[in-house]
Amino acid sequence: MSAISPAAEATAIGVTPLTLHIGAEISGVDLAQPLTAHQVAEINDALVKWKVIFFRDQNLDHARHVALARQFGQPTIGHAVFGHVDGFPEIYSVAKARTANSHRDERLTTPWAGWHTDITAAINPPMASILRGVTIPPFGGDTMWTNLAVAYEALSEPIKKLVDGLRAIHAFVPQAGASATDEYDKSVKRRALKSEHPLVTVHPESGERLLFLSPSFVKSIVGLSPRESQRILEMLWEHLVRPEFTVRFKWNAGDIAMWDNRSTAHLAPSDIFASDMDRQLYRITLVGDIPVGIDGNPSRSLEGAPILSVEEELASR
Repeated sequence: MSAISPAAEATAIGVTPLTLHIGAEISGVDLAQPLTAHQVAEINDALVKWKVIFFRDQNLDHARHVALARQFGQPTIGHAVFGHVDGFPEIYSVAKARTANSHRDERLTTPWAGWHTDITAAINPPMASILRGVTIPPFGGDTMWTNLAVAYEALSEPIKKLVDGLRAIHAFVPQAGASATDEYDKSVKRRALKSEHPLVTVHPESGERLLFLSPSFVKSIVGLSPRESQRILEMLWEHLVRPEFTVRFKWNAGDIAMWDNRSTAHLAPSDIFASDMDRQLYRITLVGDIPVGIDGNPSRSLEGAPILSVEEELASR
């Protein structure tokens, strides 16, 4: 059998951008099969450039989902706080009714409510997330992502100078007034996580500066009064989710979304709670590094252990 030429292999994967700043569909690859080193490199390049990439009609099962993830990094435990799927410790169930949604109705209604970067309360948030659609409503249930690099670049120069030197506290915290039997709060107390991250981090591969400011997990800016902190955070959060920085994805069963957790925040849909339609996806996250600010100083853990690989996590229990 003749070898595939480098030129032919290079054209095997198609990359179709969806917006000017973020999101691309990848074609010409079967994720149920082992990928070549070239394919892995091409997909990773697209991920770093477009921040979130989508693969249509893949229809993976749990085992193949795990095999796919292992080609791009080390899977973590399904969720550092909320557990994993029975029999597949790498996988977290993203169901319509799940513990993480138990306090959804208590959020303030703001343009940034619900937006988050995965598990930034940890000292080393996941590098990437891979989400698989299984049960998808015929309409509604879209997911959105925003580009943290273009959000930073779009700031005015005076605001850039202000945020460049600031750091913020990220944490999972129990909900005010929750009962002792509340499942969300019991989970948060079992695995307390709190970290201090730079407001502006540097992407380890692209070198881009990122407005690393997960609305759901950031609690305050270090060194500022509560009033100053809240005012600045709200200004930045409103900026972070400007429509021109975002992409909205309409799911079909079998689709895969892979996003760079270092350079994006995303929003799970809330419209599905107004219907009786079911929605079930499954997520794997990959072990990440400790973020670093533009001054070269890394993040600092205030409470809780780093996120480990699934093998290390299970061995430590």
